[in-house]
Amino acid sequence: MNHTTTRVLALLAAAGLSACADVSTDSPLAPGRAPSLATASSTSPIDGSYLVRFKGNGVPADFAARVAALGGTVVFAHGGAGVGAVAGLSPEAAAQLGAHRDVAAVDADDMTVLSPVMGEVSQSDVAGDAVQSPTAPATAFFFSRQWHMRAVSAPAAWAAGRLGSPAVKVAILDTGLGYTHADLAGRVDLANSRSFVPSDDAYVAAFFPGAHPVADLHYHGTHVGATVSSNAIAAAGVTSRVTLVGVKVCNVNGQCPTSGVLAGVLYAADLGVDVANMSLGGAFARRDASAAGGAGPSFIATLNSVFNYAHRKGTTMVVSSGNDGRDMDHDGNTYNAYCSAPHVICVSATGPTAGATNGPWTNVDAPAAYSNFGRSQVSVAAPGGAAQPVWAACSRFSLQVPACRTGTFVIGLNGTSMAAPHTTGTAALIAEDVGHNPSQIRARLQGSADDLGQTGTDPHYGKGRINVARAAGVI
Repeated sequence: MNHTTTRVLALLAAAGLSACADVSTDSPLAPGRAPSLATASSTSPIDGSYLVRFKGNGVPADFAARVAALGGTVVFAHGGAGVGAVAGLSPEAAAQLGAHRDVAAVDADDMTVLSPVMGEVSQSDVAGDAVQSPTAPATAFFFSRQWHMRAVSAPAAWAAGRLGSPAVKVAILDTGLGYTHADLAGRVDLANSRSFVPSDDAYVAAFFPGAHPVADLHYHGTHVGATVSSNAIAAAGVTSRVTLVGVKVCNVNGQCPTSGVLAGVLYAADLGVDVANMSLGGAFARRDASAAGGAGPSFIATLNSVFNYAHRKGTTMVVSSGNDGRDMDHDGNTYNAYCSAPHVICVSATGPTAGATNGPWTNVDAPAAYSNFGRSQVSVAAPGGAAQPVWAACSRFSLQVPACRTGTFVIGLNGTSMAAPHTTGTAALIAEDVGHNPSQIRARLQGSADDLGQTGTDPHYGKGRINVARAAGVI
């Protein structure tokens, strides 16, 4: 066997709370040419796009007609959560929509946070190799460099037969899934996977005719998904039998409109997935989260309505804490999306302070300098990478990293994006035991964690760094 290595730009954990306009589909990129990544945070609203919250549950019967009369279209409207989204409205038309007695608020669909860093891609020549196996994840070709799986005692869980159950479904709300990669082949429920990014659907059709719209044109979602569940051909995941559901809410540039994210959360909850992973987010000032003409924090209320609904439906929501190195206990007026949302499991990142690619590694449980932290927000910690990155599959549909389209690649990334799926995979093992029960999953996840830092709740570790084997009941 052999492998080759190349350097690429890679996206850190917080893909974005909401987005700038998607890449235009009028002039598709030439195959093999990577679109440019944003290099700075953006808070530009999406022109004409708005979130709508209704008074009480239910959607007004004439809502679509009202929006059409104002020159817009309904993106989605969800009666259970009492929220929706519209597109194509002028600010004046949005104000008219918000003036209706059964509409509580109309907010601009905005907020984007992108953080590019250097990453690494490696190709594994695994064709025809019979050693790697989903029943023995430690035999994966690149397992020697996966310090992060050792740090959370995943091999002990595998040795005891805790590989996950196909009956447990995990939604990956991200840039999509590279479902043709050897590590994800057969692991993705394509029938229930869905894209909420229409512009990306056009790219998929143009570049990969016949591919499912959830195809990951970036690479972030594939890395996240394969960390949760992988066939362990190239690199191991926390589990190897859990079923993934792709919920594409971020575009080819890693930008994620809030309207798409919220629609994706509601879709996952209604689908009945056990756990949903959100390795994306951002932050905004609470005082700026009011609707035009409103007096209250309406944007926050809309977010909270969605996450409260997901909790009522029994879906455990796991989110990344973000990569600003910010103390969330002392950031005053800041709403940390999505750690500040109700009922979520917020995950901070750890990583080694030194070490070669294949080890040995020094202090693998050190808090990552980039990770947001705070007792009031962080539930648990998990490996996100530092001196050495987290390794997982790279999408064979990637337009951002053309090399990944040519073979069985893994990519090394750092960020709280990588910490969240380690936690999600562990939550999926717990769900196999306790069922569709967010409260019990959280309790066992935190109760089984290794209590690091200050005793009890630590600002960097929360209740501790996750322990897969203990959570699965094998140690």
